[in-house]
Amino acid sequence: MNINRIADDFAVSPQISPEDVAAVKAAGYKSIICNRPDGEDMGQPEAEIIARAADAAGLPFRHIPVVSGNITMNDLTDMAAALKELPGPVFAYCRSGGRCTNLYGAIRDRGL
Repeated sequence: MNINRIADDFAVSPQISPEDVAAVKAAGYKSIICNRPDGEDMGQPEAEIIARAADAAGLPFRHIPVVSGNITMNDLTDMAAALKELPGPVFAYCRSGGRCTNLYGAIRDRGL
């Protein structure tokens, strides 16, 4: 797993497995957000599987599926709300980490 710290309170990575949740917690992250729709790629773990691992590790989890290349205002407001509500620092993942990074940047640019 490759964690890319975007800000003091936010980091991203490519797709994680349930086994990676312990490393996310050990790295000091307090919440996990999945920005990947289920079924985007064959073999990708469904968000619910990661959510169960996060719950077992005591980490809040939020699934905010965003279609790659098609970030909507609803996506931005949902992500902004999650970032305000969840304990930080927050760890987010998608296929490559790019979608999470773009969401975070757009939220900061718009002051959401």
